[in-house]
Amino acid sequence: MSKTFNVIAAATMLASTSFSLVPAHAADTAVHNVVLVHGAFADGSGWKAVADILKKDGFKVSIVQEPETSLQDDAQATQRVLDQQDGSVVLVGHSYGGQVITEAGADPKVKSLVYVAAFVPEIGDSLLSLAKSMPLPSEDIKATKDGFLYLDPSKFAADFSADLPKSTSELMAMSQVFASEKAFGAPVIKAPWHDKPTFAIVATQDKAINPDLERWMYKRAGAETIELKSSHAVYMSKPKEVAAVIEKAAKAGK
Repeated sequence: MSKTFNVIAAATMLASTSFSLVPAHAADTAVHNVVLVHGAFADGSGWKAVADILKKDGFKVSIVQEPETSLQDDAQATQRVLDQQDGSVVLVGHSYGGQVITEAGADPKVKSLVYVAAFVPEIGDSLLSLAKSMPLPSEDIKATKDGFLYLDPSKFAADFSADLPKSTSELMAMSQVFASEKAFGAPVIKAPWHDKPTFAIVATQDKAINPDLERWMYKRAGAETIELKSSHAVYMSKPKEVAAVIEKAAKAGK
């Protein structure tokens, strides 16, 4: 009898320990997967601080490394990552990544969308059509002879990452991903924000996208919006606040 009691007690303790290993934040939501999509002139490594917070809180995080060769290629790269997820997803996009998650976000696994200083197109909108609808904060984007775009390295920090350490901005400028002109000019054919919970962040010191354009797009999309005093690289300079919005979107997903 004593041996049986000990076995039962040990099993009970093990079960209790297993439950305690489920982080509180993730246990509060049915959406445990987060897919992060970077914007133009950047790569996925910039999401590190946000990803670390989300992982600590119990979320499975995946980061898309889209090639920025065309909107179709970038949406397909995102779809490959979505296909690997084991359940419902919060899909997050920064800057041009907002165009990408709008195109890819119709996937039924995607339960909510988060736009971080990002473009939020309606069907038929392109990044260029939206960007030109309001005054541009700067005109520092240059073109290569083969149809790719890049941000003038000498202006990168001021336009993209003014609130990051100088060394970080310098590395980002040196390693920036060139984006194709056709990616910026391609219209989306889907707009899942019409049907899915949508959240958004305005970077009030943004010099890459007009903050008023961000506000207008977010209002049109009916997004639950917050504003953060930051540069365009808000996902890097304010990772705690950005992660908090993503976790709120996870709770809203059904």
